[in-house]
Amino acid sequence: MLDPILIAIAFVFMLAGFVKGVIGMALPTIVIGLLSTSMSTAHAIALVIVPAILTNIWQTFSGPYLLDILKRLWPLLICTCLGVWSGTGFLSGPYAPYGTILLGILLVIYSIIALMRARFYLPKGQETWIGVICGYTSGLIAAATGMQSIPTMPYLQAIGMERDEFIQALGVFFMTSTTAMLFNLSSSGLLTREVAIPSTLGLITSLIGMYLGQMFRQRLPEETFRRFFLVSMIILGGYLAIEKAAQLHLL
Repeated sequence: MLDPILIAIAFVFMLAGFVKGVIGMALPTIVIGLLSTSMSTAHAIALVIVPAILTNIWQTFSGPYLLDILKRLWPLLICTCLGVWSGTGFLSGPYAPYGTILLGILLVIYSIIALMRARFYLPKGQETWIGVICGYTSGLIAAATGMQSIPTMPYLQAIGMERDEFIQALGVFFMTSTTAMLFNLSSSGLLTREVAIPSTLGLITSLIGMYLGQMFRQRLPEETFRRFFLVSMIILGGYLAIEKAAQLHLL
């Protein structure tokens, strides 16, 4: 008899892979957000970390801009790793339950900003030092919630990249931050044998979903899908934050 938990995990990863195939991001965001409704945020991150790394490797090497991206973003990438490692223990410490609330709030904030299509612009003279701040801040947030998009996503949009270069840069950044997260998860004892089977299943189904999403991207207007996705993330983020706050008697 099939385990209903594994079926649910497979569905969540396939959905997340599909979205990533369409818009180039959001696999960890969707997996952690949905699975956090029925398990701890730390456990959800442990399940998604290996599939996230491997799918981002695919995205990292799927374009011709890799060397240019590394030359331009190395301060951001290094400081992201430092931020992640500075947050070691966030997932298993006394404040770990508040990470779910923060995750929900960040999902709402990010989705609203994206829906508003807020545009930022950074001249090249300011890229480096702002990249250092954004990288370290994103690392700390990733260490606590597993979400890596804020504030690096607006930063990458602000420095001006062509669409394909931007998609590849997302892959480079997410691969770097999720690889750094491996250290935190290992030191916190969260990477156990129990996560191996569901994580492997998640990898397989996310790759299938990603392939289908890339095919679907050619048929559905990206803007229509993008809006549906962002509205869904607002609803999910609000639910996560309110539910966990109620459990902690903060409401």
